Amino acid sequence: MGSEELSKYIVIDKGIRFGKPCIKGTRISVGDILQWLSEGISVSEILDDYPLLKEVHVYAALAFAARREEVTKILEFA
Repeated sequence: MGSEELSKYIVIDKGIRFGKPCIKGTRISVGDILQWLSEGISVSEILDDYPLLKEVHVYAALAFAARREEVTKILEFA
């Protein structure tokens, strides 16, 4: 999923959840989705619990996190 396509689903607005990346039109953050998945909650369970979400939103959150990880650099302090 490219940056343009991600911008259809993910928004960063300092007035929503203190600027955390969120699913557009919701207050559900990318971090929320990642946390739920890391706890073993399935995509279908997430979608059942949050009817505003669609499957594409979950995968957009994963793609956003993967891109952010790709550009993260580790600084080593001596």
